[in-house]
Amino acid sequence: MASVPFHYIDLRAFCYATEDEKRVTEALRTFLPEEAEIDRVENAGHHGDRIVVLSSRVERADEVRHILSRLSELPDIETVKSELDHRVDDNCAFFLTLDKQAAFKGEVKRGAGLTLRAKVEAYPAKREAAIENARSALEDVQATAE
Repeated sequence: MASVPFHYIDLRAFCYATEDEKRVTEALRTFLPEEAEIDRVENAGHHGDRIVVLSSRVERADEVRHILSRLSELPDIETVKSELDHRVDDNCAFFLTLDKQAAFKGEVKRGAGLTLRAKVEAYPAKREAAIENARSALEDVQATAE
């Protein structure tokens, strides 16, 4: 895959007071390249409980490829590709939620806990072009992984 049709990919996870922050960080690291930095912001919930937001943005093509290659391991990647009409918004952003517990174990599954948001390149910036670019990128990374 020569070029990657994404401006950036954001990954984010909330770490609640009942969770171990190191474990949530490890879950996030399942998708990130080694050198990627994770930002940490501490907040308070509605009842005063601690909530830490862990997030990372990757912008370099190699980093984006790394995350896409991890996504290609999804057992239901074909379903994700078929749902792109619902997963790409009018601002050309692709959204996907991933299973935080599975990610901690090094597994790649859809579920709750980790949020992926990727800004898809599209010229002109039209939703239909972004959907096709996202589909093409997922197919390319899937073919490379096989």
